[in-house]
Amino acid sequence: MDDHELARSLATTAGELLLDLRRGAAGPVGCKLGDEGDRRSHALLAESLRRHRPRDAVRSEEGGKTSDAALLNGRLWIIDPLDGTKEYCDRDRADWAVHVALAERGKLVAGAVALPAHGRTYATDDPVRLAADPPHARYRVAVSRSHRPALVDALAEELDIETVPMGSAGVKVIAVLTGAADAYVHAGGQYEWDSAAPVAVASAAGAHTSRADGSELVYGNASPSIPDLLVCRPAVAETMLAAIGAAARKSGMR
Repeated sequence: MDDHELARSLATTAGELLLDLRRGAAGPVGCKLGDEGDRRSHALLAESLRRHRPRDAVRSEEGGKTSDAALLNGRLWIIDPLDGTKEYCDRDRADWAVHVALAERGKLVAGAVALPAHGRTYATDDPVRLAADPPHARYRVAVSRSHRPALVDALAEELDIETVPMGSAGVKVIAVLTGAADAYVHAGGQYEWDSAAPVAVASAAGAHTSRADGSELVYGNASPSIPDLLVCRPAVAETMLAAIGAAARKSGMR
């Protein structure tokens, strides 16, 4: 199978494993459930990539440091075995995901975001059609449920926005693609595995994706940190970037 199909297959399979683990009546609970889910999903994804793409490097939230030599090799799989661990541990919540993406020389070329509790996987082999511009009276901005960035509060002073708290970054990005939100804004620290797969899927769908200042997102860096992110509907990109810039200047973030 090609890289797009592999990304979808891996994300879907890992998601099914996580669902089975969470349904188990005799399985772990609380934080132990999240720890075990992270461990098992990482093991499945890492072993599958070793089997299907033995020459490619892998960067994972649960893995060790990726060597500089591996990064220079060109092809890097960036995976988050369980994004939204807190939400996963709450058996009543569905806003968690599995992320699988492939970057080549800094560019995302394939990716998949599985939302197992919804029974859906969004991937670059069959890009989702971006929903028509929704008739929101105010800009709906997806934000972290547990780590609301200060930039969002500053943004609210520049634009009339309604914040929509959600768990996984993948869930927030999919909300933009389906029309449930107009934008996803994050600042204050993330890693490549948090955003790589969602950004790959969003880009394939035609959404705007960039750093919060509008600069290009680059993956496969020596440091896996990506401090900020904007994913939004193309029609609101200019407005969002201008407002984020004004908010950042006023709050001293730049």
